[in-house]
Amino acid sequence: MSGVGKGIASASIGKILQAKGYRISAVKIDPYINVDAGTMNPTEHGEVFVTEDGDETDQDIGNYERFLNQNIYSDNYMTTGRVYLDVIQGERALKYKGKCVEVVPHIPESVIQRLEKAREKSQAEILIVEVGGTVGEYQNILFLEAARMMRAKNPKDVQFVLVSYLPIPNKIGEMKTKPTQYASRTLNSAGIQPDFILCRSEQNLDQPRMDKIATFCSVPKEHVISAPDTDNIYEIPLNFEKAELGNKLLKHLGLEPRGEGLLAWREKIDIIHNTQKNVRVGIVGKYFGTGEFILPDAYISVIEAIKHASWARKANPIIEWIDSEVYEHQTSQVHELSQFGGIIVPGGFGSRGVEGKIKAIQYARENGIPYLGLCYGMQLAAVEFARHVLGLEQAGSTEFSPQTPHPIIHIIPNKVFEETRKYGGTMRLGAYPCVLDPESLSYQAYKTQEIQERHRHRYEFNNDYREEFNKKGMFIAGTSPENHLVEIIEHKNHPFFVGTQFHPEFKSRLLTPHPLFMKFIEAAMAK
Repeated sequence: MSGVGKGIASASIGKILQAKGYRISAVKIDPYINVDAGTMNPTEHGEVFVTEDGDETDQDIGNYERFLNQNIYSDNYMTTGRVYLDVIQGERALKYKGKCVEVVPHIPESVIQRLEKAREKSQAEILIVEVGGTVGEYQNILFLEAARMMRAKNPKDVQFVLVSYLPIPNKIGEMKTKPTQYASRTLNSAGIQPDFILCRSEQNLDQPRMDKIATFCSVPKEHVISAPDTDNIYEIPLNFEKAELGNKLLKHLGLEPRGEGLLAWREKIDIIHNTQKNVRVGIVGKYFGTGEFILPDAYISVIEAIKHASWARKANPIIEWIDSEVYEHQTSQVHELSQFGGIIVPGGFGSRGVEGKIKAIQYARENGIPYLGLCYGMQLAAVEFARHVLGLEQAGSTEFSPQTPHPIIHIIPNKVFEETRKYGGTMRLGAYPCVLDPESLSYQAYKTQEIQERHRHRYEFNNDYREEFNKKGMFIAGTSPENHLVEIIEHKNHPFFVGTQFHPEFKSRLLTPHPLFMKFIEAAMAK
């Protein structure tokens, strides 16, 4: 089933093998027709993660970066749409030299070529490949066929790990193996025999279930690995290592471990376990609800960045979701924000919930609550300041208010694209340089004047309002090197009020927390 933990399992396996001394990279395969994740609904698919080179990818690419502590690039992400587009464009360019181009073998062959290219470009000795979706779905059968072909060609170099869920029905109270047996047999029907089975469940796998899975799924008993629920995903590599998963994987590949490098990881987990203080952070957004349920995956990088920074400050983060639309109908409820150490308004698009976010930003600014605005959160902070400090009551963004007489935020000027030659559809995507003012809080956080951060937006701060903002206390703290684009705004008379046009959350990792989040958490703890 979706959400079973394939991405975290892949990232954890990568981390373990990296700690064993091998160069690792990871690829995510999404079985969607979309060419990239940029057009996928966040409440259905989760966060769109942006790579350093400007690709809009699945959130699992973010998991790989956070676990492996390294950048993952566009070659390591593929979708059905991307693969088919490649093959069709190749056919149009006469790449196939008059052959009849067919789904099989040409689509699986294209998948294999992409995997080989990803391995070569990343210089990885071992490539972890996660196939998205659920075994037995029509959508991923061609990717499984590619995997089968790779195994057939190089049987000693390819191995398969099945991640399966073992339910414990409440009224029965017994862990059930039958869904995993069927998952394994369904994988067999695609010509693939799993070498390892990671058994996801609420509890540890016991010996009778382990024996049953080994027998009915034709897997060695020692390759049936317990993967119980945990409150902290960063403990999962350590949990797997209790079963010596890393050494077993290497042995199956005919490789020897070159060392054990999980020491820093273990030390970080120990610090987390011994944390006594709490810091309460509210995230004001609109991508939480999916029916009767909450989907925090829409903001997963923000959540993880908060955790990384909090743990680095030896605090336990208490993160709460705040639906911005509530403040539009129940204005007085905004006073609940006084209970938080800090408030974050993350990225987003469109007009829904905007006025509620602006009310939250106003409350944080006027009441000295540490505030971090990310992308849209920076733009709305600028609109709020223009309305309530500059007195421009009808100030807005041309994104949600096209006829505003005071377009504080407007569409990116064409000259920017002409200078950078990075179009990214109609958006500014990927890493761009930013120059910090030495007097800024941001400079204090980064401790360097020029930084590189990742972007995903098509609207910018309107330079016509720069002077007024500076005069009234909203400081332009960071700009593009040519000084054309405003990248960071800060309120001078506030404990911490920072808005970034970029997405710092994409570069935060467990072992290297992001400096801006560190500064934000520091201010939130002080409050």
